[in-house]
Amino acid sequence: MVEYTSGTSSWRKAVLRAGRAFTRLPGRRRSGWTLGVPLIAAAAGLLFTMSATVSAGTSLREDRRVALGELISKKEAETQDARMRVDQLRNEIDGLTDALAVGDGPVAQEHARGEGYLSAAGLTAVHGRGLTVRMDDAPNSADDDLTPGAATQDDLVVHQQDVQAVVNALWAGGAEAMTIMNVRVITTTAVQCVGNTLLLDGKRYSPPFVISAIGDPARLQAALDASNGVRAFRDAVRDYGLGYSVTREADIQAPAYQGSVLLRHASVPR
Repeated sequence: MVEYTSGTSSWRKAVLRAGRAFTRLPGRRRSGWTLGVPLIAAAAGLLFTMSATVSAGTSLREDRRVALGELISKKEAETQDARMRVDQLRNEIDGLTDALAVGDGPVAQEHARGEGYLSAAGLTAVHGRGLTVRMDDAPNSADDDLTPGAATQDDLVVHQQDVQAVVNALWAGGAEAMTIMNVRVITTTAVQCVGNTLLLDGKRYSPPFVISAIGDPARLQAALDASNGVRAFRDAVRDYGLGYSVTREADIQAPAYQGSVLLRHASVPR
């Protein structure tokens, strides 16, 4: 039985053994195997020793998916706490600003000017007619209906680019306000997917994804029909059984945007 130990002593012994192998049988011609086997053995011993030292008794191929899920859940809880703190501070600032504007003319003037921008920035609740788009993964039973080799599991789920295609088409169709999963989105909102879930303002949402846009229903529908990305998703709906529906709504309620309005980068179009 061969015993491997950590530290430098074991690999030094392996090198010495390899060196002695080179000096054996001085009267005979050495073949390629005679020279190669000791080198391979020495390299293997060195790798085993380094692995034992680095692992320190733990598994080097440990499944980290569980740890990643716990990390995401922890960050979501931290985000929720931070959001509550932000709402509290925002209410305090609004109260102090309103109180100061009562007796200060310049402050009252700037306060009134700022109020005029809130609606355009998506910071006030609005409502009106428009469209609601629903996107969903294919049912699990769809796996049994696929021809072997014709599709993969990725073909059966809604991807980030699919949601982005719908959102961009609705903006292009003149949407005045938009929500995803009843969360107000603005022009700087990023659509991100983690696996088959949607990440929006630090919170995860599972399909079906519901996107509502306030605007002229006819223009919004025409923009969806003209979008190459939306057409590609509708082809997947036809081929793989994903969910897609568009409904006209008489009155869509869009709450005020509650996320951060901090702008980190901007450029002027030329």
